[in-house]
Amino acid sequence: MSEPRFAVFGHPIAHSLSPRIHAAFGKQLGVPLQYTAIDAPPETFAAQLDAFGKAGGSGANITLPHKQAVLALCAHVSDFARRAGAVNTLTRRLDGHWRGDNTDGAGLVRDIAQRHGLDLRERRGLLLGAGGAARAAAFALLDAGVAELTIVNRTPERADALADAIGEPDRVRTRYWDALGTLGNFELIVNATSAGHTRQSLRLPFALVAPRALCYDLSYGMTASAFLAWARAAKAGFAYDGLGMLIEQAAESFAIWHGRRPDTDVVYDEFRGELPLHASD
Repeated sequence: MSEPRFAVFGHPIAHSLSPRIHAAFGKQLGVPLQYTAIDAPPETFAAQLDAFGKAGGSGANITLPHKQAVLALCAHVSDFARRAGAVNTLTRRLDGHWRGDNTDGAGLVRDIAQRHGLDLRERRGLLLGAGGAARAAAFALLDAGVAELTIVNRTPERADALADAIGEPDRVRTRYWDALGTLGNFELIVNATSAGHTRQSLRLPFALVAPRALCYDLSYGMTASAFLAWARAAKAGFAYDGLGMLIEQAAESFAIWHGRRPDTDVVYDEFRGELPLHASD
């Protein structure tokens, strides 16, 4: 019997650690599997995903820029994925259709609260970005007890759409990017933009950072380096990249597919050694 096949779809995707992470999970738990990275531009993504499923693909992770578009390709989606309007985990059903889940939010909160031991409750939060990853982050942070969340995006219409989807005007507001210097400071700042991938500068004012603030980039490695350097220069209390979130969301996906959750600390330590963070604590 051949090993079950899984993949991560994105564009670009060559940098992805997901194949190695899932291989490490499989080795740890004795679960045989094949997991590959598939570069899928937006114009061919749907066809590539369909071909993967018809060729026997059992499940897939979805990353930038497809997390919102893939929703339309799912026959069923989890409640959290429906709320967030974004999917990052697909499971092939017996009828040949895809079920969509979103493990990003759970991965983010688990990394912050359990690995780093930080309490999210009652924090005043700022979310930079409003794409697929940002949507999952917003709902998860609010569910975890963040007191209020300000969403800022280069395209304000996307920020407004996310705030409308959340539907909590007492806790969630949007502001224009140009107004960042007038918003006061925040105990939580999450970078969910693609700036690190495109090597763009965010040009953020230091005044955003409250004493002992947590600054968190959903990206990892060099992609997160500029934001983390800014956070440390602004004297943030804590500055972390998204490696832990990546591993935690992958573990959630692995559990959906295989019914067992791996020990993430072992895998995190292995990859952290390759991607030093120099976090400030």
